[in-house]
Amino acid sequence: MSSPDEVKSGDRPAAGATRPGGIAARIGGRLADWAGDRRGTLVAVFTLAMLIVAAWALMRLASETSYAAIVGALRATEPWRVAVAVLLTVASFGLLTLYDLNAFASIGKPQPWRRIAPGAVAAYAVAQTAGFGPLSGGAVRLRYYTPLGVTPADIARVVVFVVAAFGLGLTLTAAAGGLVAAPHLAAVLGVRTATVGVVAAAVLAAALVLIAGAGRGFVVPGTGGRRFELPGRMLMIRQLAVTALDTAAAGGVLWVLLPAHTVSYAAFLPIYAVALALGILSHVPAGLGVFEAVMLAALSGLAPPAEILAAFALYRLIYQVLPLAVAAAGLALAEGRALAAHGPTAAALKAVAGLAPPVLATMALVLGTMLVFSGVTPAQPDDLDWLGSFLPLHVIEGAHFLASVLGALLLISARGLAFRADGAWWAAMVAACAALVLSLLKAVAVYEAAALALFAAALFVARGAFDRRSALFGLRLTPPWIAAVAVVLVSAFVILRFVFDHAEFGAESWLRFELSAEAPRGQRALFGASLFACLFALWSLLRPVRDAGVPLTDADLERAIAIIAAQPVAGANLVRMGDKRLLLSTDGRAFVMYGRQGNSWIALYDPVGPVDAWEGLIWRFVETARNAGCRAAFYQVAPERLAIYADAGLRFFKLGEQARVDLSSFELTGKARASQRNVLSRGAREGLAVELVEPAAVPPLLDALEAVSDAWLRERGGVEKGFSLGAFDRAYVASQRVAVMRMSDEIVAFATLMAGSGREETAIDLMRHVEAIPNVGMEFLFLRICEMLKDEGWHWFDLGMAPLSGFSESEAAPAWHRVGRAIYEQGVFSYNFKGLRGFKSKLQPEWRPRYLAIAGGANPALVLLDATRLIARSARDGREG
Repeated sequence: MSSPDEVKSGDRPAAGATRPGGIAARIGGRLADWAGDRRGTLVAVFTLAMLIVAAWALMRLASETSYAAIVGALRATEPWRVAVAVLLTVASFGLLTLYDLNAFASIGKPQPWRRIAPGAVAAYAVAQTAGFGPLSGGAVRLRYYTPLGVTPADIARVVVFVVAAFGLGLTLTAAAGGLVAAPHLAAVLGVRTATVGVVAAAVLAAALVLIAGAGRGFVVPGTGGRRFELPGRMLMIRQLAVTALDTAAAGGVLWVLLPAHTVSYAAFLPIYAVALALGILSHVPAGLGVFEAVMLAALSGLAPPAEILAAFALYRLIYQVLPLAVAAAGLALAEGRALAAHGPTAAALKAVAGLAPPVLATMALVLGTMLVFSGVTPAQPDDLDWLGSFLPLHVIEGAHFLASVLGALLLISARGLAFRADGAWWAAMVAACAALVLSLLKAVAVYEAAALALFAAALFVARGAFDRRSALFGLRLTPPWIAAVAVVLVSAFVILRFVFDHAEFGAESWLRFELSAEAPRGQRALFGASLFACLFALWSLLRPVRDAGVPLTDADLERAIAIIAAQPVAGANLVRMGDKRLLLSTDGRAFVMYGRQGNSWIALYDPVGPVDAWEGLIWRFVETARNAGCRAAFYQVAPERLAIYADAGLRFFKLGEQARVDLSSFELTGKARASQRNVLSRGAREGLAVELVEPAAVPPLLDALEAVSDAWLRERGGVEKGFSLGAFDRAYVASQRVAVMRMSDEIVAFATLMAGSGREETAIDLMRHVEAIPNVGMEFLFLRICEMLKDEGWHWFDLGMAPLSGFSESEAAPAWHRVGRAIYEQGVFSYNFKGLRGFKSKLQPEWRPRYLAIAGGANPALVLLDATRLIARSARDGREG
């Protein structure tokens, strides 16, 4: 809405205005923009590179053992070790919930443990297994905590606290273990004992310095004087203790599964912490391969490699797969319950149920991986002989091959499950049920069948959560998802080569069909899964680009205006400018208005229409933009429904704050309003008067209004804007109410007013005035509008957004906040952000945050630049484009 030209900073650049840099700076900036815009692809390439390096190292380290030895070690594991590992897993996840508990305390909004525990458990179960895109812990928390009344800004601060606490605690745990067991650790790492002791002591000393400075601020050298604020001492000590205990419990899960006397627990813990950190930094989902390679390198020579690798397999199963399975079952049951309760209980049930899609999507990734890995490993000979006694060979071979292909299908459908697509639900359900039968036919794989049965049951119970109409083959895979599937296939190839180390690989071997021919069977299974995944990925990436966006037609505009008439949001009337395109929901009840600039499709505001139509429409807009080879974004969205955007894989960046005056409580009485009463008195003495003109009475005034507008533009040397701003178009101005201010019967200022339905909200749009008006003229106009709208019974008066305002002042805030705050404080050429907020603040409005929501790994700076260019284009340019 009409904000950018309301308050000017003068003809000279404001302090802090940017100046052109040198050639090196410009080249560096362009490279940064290029890399930022391709962040997803670059991360995917890095992930695969890290996996290949780790796989190569792992194969070399494991070259002295065999698959049969690993299976033997698994079977020889004592049951009590497994039981202790399960108990330590329960303890670790219980401690993980305290991260979120302390995080809420750190931001001054403590929550009861029972309210946050389910969301925290689900977030950690998902993040440690998948850890990317819409399956991240932050997205899960947003989905769970928002229905409980927690704001997106608070959730972002919680995530920052959790990440910082985990990283710091992991470092300190490793240092403490290194100090206690320096000789043992030095022997494992092959370094001097003194070196381990000095490094560990230095890290612990730094920790003591941090604790001593708790609750205070400090400046870090080399950061340009940036000041950081630390949490209170008790909270910091409590969180460090929680992280240490959690790391100790999680590490204990693996340690108890290792052969006895492999390494002391004190020496093991720092090795585990380093391997865990490197696995996270590699960006490989679950650190698969990287974690194992680091641990095996550190423990090599201390125990038989087969027993170490068997411990790794059990650790993955107990600490990652088991919690995910429990979470999937619990959340699906919550989804299936009738939410008949009221108040906080109903909100909690709704929040828990909403976590089903990301958790089941992660479960699909795990089960797809299981089926692919199962396809490249040999079955038990006794089971095969028993099957061969009554099943034809071609049935067993076909079941083995198809089960692996279905595993690839589960990997691909996981993305659609995360986005609640019904097509992906059907694909996953069919794949799970078919694979369940095939797993029994190929090798009597009872445990596989049980896991698939649990997954299918959870999908069935949670059917209502997958309500977005979408065909599976209509999905376009993104680079991170393709990399995740590639990670599984590359890992399967490594397993195949390791398991059948002495087998021949070639066309002759590949075509052998015998009951005992396990290696050819594994080759065919991997080939089938890889071929299916590669064809799907190629189709997703190379299929013809379809540009579904078409210029606005008169019929579309009429339909949009009809939808607006039933909606309370006044800003939706900007569609009347005709400079934006429309994407209508499939049922025609809602629409998204958007503009295209460069590679960005930018929607203005939230979708317009009933809230129950938003989810499918947001999803469709994101996919349509992606199918056209572009990035999707939503400009100026409200915080109440951010969880819906998170479901579609969008990220959020604060843009500023919207000012709204609550007219139901607007009064000019009392000491605090004395200055405004003086403005009204002075304006009346100057001969100012305001009237609200209905649309039918506007046409006779258009010549006078246009003269005021033209004079206003000439004075500022400006041109009309577009997209999120109205422009003086005679048809547009005549379609709405206009607040006209006269002085001695001459029109000296006006403002167009957009109205929502039911007298819920009126929003300011165009504001133009001549130069020869009193200093109090515009404030007088706003005050009189408030008075008249209040008399008519309107609830809200929307003053528009104050860009870049309301950003965190903390030096620990994200970089986006720090940059925005600096621009807000200093301004840029011809734009005074701080003055704009100050002007609107005179009416004592309520301030609500507004966000930029962008898809995938798009660079927010580039999207914001495209939005700025859209706004700078005139309405006529927009219609022509």
